[in-house]
Amino acid sequence: MPDLLTTFAFTLEIDSVEMATFKKCSGIESETEIVEFKEATKEGRMIIRKAPGAMKWSDITLERRIDNSASLWQWRKQVVDGDIDGARRNGSIVVKDSTNAEVARWNFEAGWPSKYSGADFDAGANDIAVEKMVITHEGLTRA
Repeated sequence: MPDLLTTFAFTLEIDSVEMATFKKCSGIESETEIVEFKEATKEGRMIIRKAPGAMKWSDITLERRIDNSASLWQWRKQVVDGDIDGARRNGSIVVKDSTNAEVARWNFEAGWPSKYSGADFDAGANDIAVEKMVITHEGLTRA
């Protein structure tokens, strides 16, 4: 029986290059829409059938401690400047264990940063400054 996986760190790779390490990640989800339609049976009864429709994926939200790297902001700035096509990138969310070994990977397609949030600053608080990035994409697979 394999050991239980603990969530130590998540790495964002863009075009196979590690961009940043995160401590929180959500939105690794896919869903198939359900299409309902009515159908008559041989006996003349109406029944509702359900068939798979279009695939859809949740946005990926990543959170990390702010450091001196501006790579995430530069990626977001492409969208702000109107270069959506240039900002679309293939990437991966990589789960690493406490020894920094890769234990799981999800690949996304045509992702772009749809939202960026800097930290809420409060000089009287003892909180760590955190930035958030939301990545909208067009497909997700488990590698």
